[in-house]
Amino acid sequence: MDEEVTAWYTEPCAQCSAVAWGVSDEGRFYCRSCHNVIERTREVVDPTVTPGSSRISTIGRGSRTKRSERGRLWMVCEGFQFILKNQADALLRLGVQTQFKDQVLCELWRLYLQKSDQAFTHTPVWSSQFKLKRPGSDSESGAASTYMTSETDGEMNLPSTAGSNAESYSDWSVFSGSVDATSYLSTQLKRGCGLMSMKKTLALIHIALTWSREPLTLSDLLRLVKEGHVPYVNAHEELPEEMKLEGKDSLIFRVESVPSHRAVHQEALKLILLLKLPAFPPISRQSLLHPALLSLRYLTDANLPDDLHPWLCRLMEHADMADQTLHTLDPSSHSVLPRYDVQTAALVIVTMKLVFGLDDHTEWDLSNEAGDQDDSGSVFSLRRWFRLLQAALIRAQDRRDRDLARKQWRSKKPLHMNRKEKYVMTKKRRIAEQLQLCFEKLSSRPTAAEPGSPSSFRFYWGGEDGADGPSMHHMKLGGAVTMKNDVLTPSNPTYWHPALKPCISRNCRSHYSEVEPTLPRTFIWLLKLFSFLLDVTPGYLYDEVLSVERRVFSDKSPLRRKTRTRAQTRTRARPGKPQRARETR
Repeated sequence: MDEEVTAWYTEPCAQCSAVAWGVSDEGRFYCRSCHNVIERTREVVDPTVTPGSSRISTIGRGSRTKRSERGRLWMVCEGFQFILKNQADALLRLGVQTQFKDQVLCELWRLYLQKSDQAFTHTPVWSSQFKLKRPGSDSESGAASTYMTSETDGEMNLPSTAGSNAESYSDWSVFSGSVDATSYLSTQLKRGCGLMSMKKTLALIHIALTWSREPLTLSDLLRLVKEGHVPYVNAHEELPEEMKLEGKDSLIFRVESVPSHRAVHQEALKLILLLKLPAFPPISRQSLLHPALLSLRYLTDANLPDDLHPWLCRLMEHADMADQTLHTLDPSSHSVLPRYDVQTAALVIVTMKLVFGLDDHTEWDLSNEAGDQDDSGSVFSLRRWFRLLQAALIRAQDRRDRDLARKQWRSKKPLHMNRKEKYVMTKKRRIAEQLQLCFEKLSSRPTAAEPGSPSSFRFYWGGEDGADGPSMHHMKLGGAVTMKNDVLTPSNPTYWHPALKPCISRNCRSHYSEVEPTLPRTFIWLLKLFSFLLDVTPGYLYDEVLSVERRVFSDKSPLRRKTRTRAQTRTRARPGKPQRARETR
């Protein structure tokens, strides 16, 4: 038996130079010739242990292996370029036109690099922070010669760097993978240059989609991001292997949540000011971003009758909101990027208030009248619609919460500030994965189904299997509208609204939390319904409803000249109490 165990060890004995080894009872090697005992021991293999089933990790003080290569020399803006390219490719796979990436996003990215002095310039912002050493040239001229443009049609290209050897950079920090992470995080550059961030990548994508007039709103883009169809939270995982991410890069590329609609829209406005863009292509009534056509999509998703669409178009005409100049960003006349999705949802809500009242009394009286008619099966009843939508909304919210709870937010390639944190987090992650695997085996939980193809609609209405309920698109408004003087007019004679005077203070925020207890419950429920469709907060949508009502009841509006409100007779209206406007047609 000793010969089988020691056959592989052929070193001669240090005392007698013989090669005749045996194994003692303690497992140590000894020389059979001179009985010299050495420190080498026998390796015991336990056949009951399955390879790979259990693993013991230790953290040593010293490095046992040679340090891995640091990768090639790269800059932070180059990492953002790869992320933008991957996001654009994901949108192309979802059906966005090719010119969105080749002709719009690439040009916006090059313009951004130039306006922020990161590339396409002889005086880049990094030249004062560090110098580049190249063979055969001095350090002062190296930085300026690095920023050379690359002209390749249809691709997003950065200035070429000074070779792939990392040691050629004198100030390449050992605490980061990129060469300029430390300078990129400086407060002075952040304030003065508008440096890129993960949130700004979505803002730049949104600007490019709007310029291309793609029927993809900001709420659609954020939903695709949350569902994982567009890389964002773990977008750094798709960077090339030679671009090492470590140290301070984690403060730039690590993302813990998806930004809100308001935050991305504000970042887009800042980018537009930085880029100094010319007038956008016009958003006419034939464009799918115009409220005239975008409202059809929201009426379909909310299972509302198609007969509401003509009333919405009439409301836009009265409020002077049908003109394309209001929906087209032009720095000379209309310098605000419209929120097409939120504005259209607000128009639908105002139309519902105009036709059905939504004051907790009028809408139910109209529903009772619709139920008393002979053809009640083809007449729209808001009570029946409310019950159907409420049940579908609860199911959709529960489904969204379950999917959110099952979603794995942690990255497969986590970013860490230092090596110690990396070791600790790697060990914790390994233990968590082993525990999760054990729980899955014990509970026999089925494998989660892959997410289906993305859709622009939250609900599906019809008589087929899997539908959220029967469709009400074909139903007529019935008693909600009547003929007066040969003109189709809403049966509801009044229109209520809160105080519409805007706040003067720039620091004033939304007053929704203050006025919410005084608002009708049906109106609050309708706000929550469309907030769920757009994935925004009810207060955010409420502010847009007030903005639309200010245009409807402004002094220049034709509807205002036909309307006399109680607000005109009051010197000061309480902001928390809704006011009524009685129409005198």
